[in-house]
Amino acid sequence: MAVHIKNAFTIDVEDYFQVSALAPYIDRGSWDQQPCRVERNVDRILEMLDAAQVKATFFALGWIAERYPTMIKQIAAQGHELASHGYGHLRASDQSPSEFKEDVVRAKALLEDLSAQSVAGYRAPSFSIGESNLWALDILRGSGYRYSSSIYPVKHDHYGMPNAPRFAFGPIKHDQDFFELPASTVRLFGRNLPAAGGGFFRLLPYECSRWLLRRVNRCDRQPAIFYFHPWEIDPQQPRPKGLSAKTRFRHYVNLRRTEPRLQRLLADFKWDRMDRIFLNGQA
Repeated sequence: MAVHIKNAFTIDVEDYFQVSALAPYIDRGSWDQQPCRVERNVDRILEMLDAAQVKATFFALGWIAERYPTMIKQIAAQGHELASHGYGHLRASDQSPSEFKEDVVRAKALLEDLSAQSVAGYRAPSFSIGESNLWALDILRGSGYRYSSSIYPVKHDHYGMPNAPRFAFGPIKHDQDFFELPASTVRLFGRNLPAAGGGFFRLLPYECSRWLLRRVNRCDRQPAIFYFHPWEIDPQQPRPKGLSAKTRFRHYVNLRRTEPRLQRLLADFKWDRMDRIFLNGQA
């Protein structure tokens, strides 16, 4: 049975040294001294999307945008949606409400100034909105965002809200001005399985990821939300010393296979920007 649902193709624009799992090994104060590779990786992603004739959503860090404004302008000029990943890649769960508001307002203003377009969407670093800080959704709504994609309805050691709705919901009942758009999952054997990409996309055989996404389309009849990071197509990135075996495995597994897998994914499904899928009457 053919399914013609458009899915959301999203990229979290951050560099390898900003990943939460590497925070114990790379001091935040040294970020400006790290060899930055995000520009070349985003260029490759833009070329890949252009070849596939796909428009995507780029959740960009304000810290990156401030240092690479030409890249941000290029993303917007090529017709992709520019959305916010916050300013400094601080987990929402590690911030007070006032700190969180300052971060998301700063990032939104910066991205809008650079792109000359409205920024509607936000994704928290490490999907760090959950049961303990749902107040963050109210702050996002009050700060002019129209949607968040910050909750992952799975059980994970770094993030997750397993009991959250699996599909679009308003934090205020019947709220049509703001939506939370959770990362995609498949309900199987009484639990939610991750289907949205990231490290699972690198770890699992491609056929598993394709099956999961097809199940969201065919069984749930819903658009899927897929995400990855620019550093995930970069096997030549620097490797900090002293990483634990677990961190090393999670961060570097199958980096060489990610780009060809993404090319297959772009061909196997229909894709578009988050805002065009979810803010035009489908959410």
